[in-house]
Formats: sequence, structure tokens, C-alpha cells
Amino acid sequence: MRNRILAVAAIAATITVPAVAAQAQTVGVVRGGPPVAVESDEGITVEQRPAFREYIVRERVPNYTIPDRVVVGTVLPDAGVTYYDVPQRFGATPYRYTVVNGETVLVEPRSRRIVQVVE
Repeated sequence: MRNRILAVAAIAATITVPAVAAQAQTVGVVRGGPPVAVESDEGITVEQRPAFREYIVRERVPNYTIPDRVVVGTVLPDAGVTYYDVPQRFGATPYRYTVVNGETVLVEPRSRRIVQVVE
């Protein structure tokens, strides 16, 4: 009986964990590409965006221009773009930010892939 209860508990936990993890993600779709998931607690939240944009303007972050549209999933060139740490007051994040074509973006530093366009 004890093994049966443990088995039921394990199955219930297995079913519940993916549902909870899915709630913590924001999904963006790249035109013609696969969906890209960004953890909500690792990006800039909707509430933080106005303050983050003001911070970018105050810091006078230079704008980098690329010929492509700025969308989630775009990989930025390996030369010529400067990436900056996100200030701690906007939350801990593994991503860096930069400004591309006038849009502030969060970028995964190793792949240089845009993971969030901060609108």
C-alpha cells in the first residue's frame, strides 16, 4: 500500500511540474523560426520597462544599426556591438542589453541571440 501511495505521488508531481514551469515563461515567435522561451523572472518585466527605458536614455547607450528587423531570435554580429550588464535593481538576469535599430534588447551573451525586445 505504501508503494502505491508513493507511486501516485510521483505521478502527480510529474504532471504538475511542467505546468508550473510553463507559467514562468514568455514565448516569442521568430518569423519562420521556432518559438523561443524566455524565463519571465530573467527578463525585464512589464512593470519595469518604463524605468528601464528611462535608464537607457540617461546612460546614453549607443545605437547599433543592422539591416534586419529586430525580433526575438535574431543573432547579432560578433563584432561592433557592445553589450551591457542589466543593473541589479531590474533583477538578476543572465542576459545583457544593448540598443539595436533604436530598440532596447536583451541578448544571450554567448550566442548573441536576442531573447527579449523591451518595448
